[in-house]
Amino acid sequence: MPETAPAFEPEHHYADTNGIRMHYAAAGEGEPVVLLHGFPECWYSWRKQIPALAEGYRVIAPDLRGYHETDKRGPYDTTTLQEDVLGLLDALGEDSAHLVGHDWGGAIAWQLAMGYRQAVRSLAILNIPHPALSIKGLGSIAQLRRSWYMFFFQLPWIPEQFLARNGYRQLANTLLQGIPPGEERSADLAFYRQSWEEHGLSGGINWYRALFRSPRRLTDPVPIVTAPTTMIWGEEDFALGKELTVGTERFVEDFELHYLPGVGHFVQQEAPERVNELLLGHLARARGGSDG
Repeated sequence: MPETAPAFEPEHHYADTNGIRMHYAAAGEGEPVVLLHGFPECWYSWRKQIPALAEGYRVIAPDLRGYHETDKRGPYDTTTLQEDVLGLLDALGEDSAHLVGHDWGGAIAWQLAMGYRQAVRSLAILNIPHPALSIKGLGSIAQLRRSWYMFFFQLPWIPEQFLARNGYRQLANTLLQGIPPGEERSADLAFYRQSWEEHGLSGGINWYRALFRSPRRLTDPVPIVTAPTTMIWGEEDFALGKELTVGTERFVEDFELHYLPGVGHFVQQEAPERVNELLLGHLARARGGSDG
């Protein structure tokens, strides 16, 4: 593990799932809550959520296929990525879990909630639209401009070199731009840069390449998500427009939407206290209870 670590340090383990060795961070006991990170991150994306959620739940935050300490080999199609999560649950002795997903992790969580309803107790989505609305959004010139990097990532090796320039400094600053300067931010910068320098980002970029080369089609009609669902959306997202959230309720039976003004794409890092409050409320609602 990189030398710089958060103040709260979860346990670190490995599981064999779907043909790969997956690293995950874990803490707490109770109903399982699985936290799925996005690009270009790892379990550390949830460093502010793990201790809060672990007070009442068994929290599992994996490095997804290709990231950080998890094996970096394909395929990277979304069917395989879903099977990775299902295999992790099986390795943990769980047949279902509450899923929390951000960015690409949220995209996988959406698909699991549609295709494997029995495995999803509840669904919390952070700054990633429903797949049907993602497809619709790419018909917009404004969203196409925001999504330029998805097309750039189709090039061989050049994206990896571009992101690695200056020791990943620019990428780290972009990821943490919503976090005030200070010792904590410096430690976070050091963690991410060390992780990328050691493990690279080809695995994560390959998710985008696989998306274009093996696109997954939604069935018609689109399966309705039956799990209790909460969406948390930072309104200042540079990559995904707020308009992509409009109409989500058509695809979800039990849905809540919370906008966070002044917060960007990496919402759980930029506004951790508010996100934790919303997640705990969501989980209590899913269990039919209250946090009091």
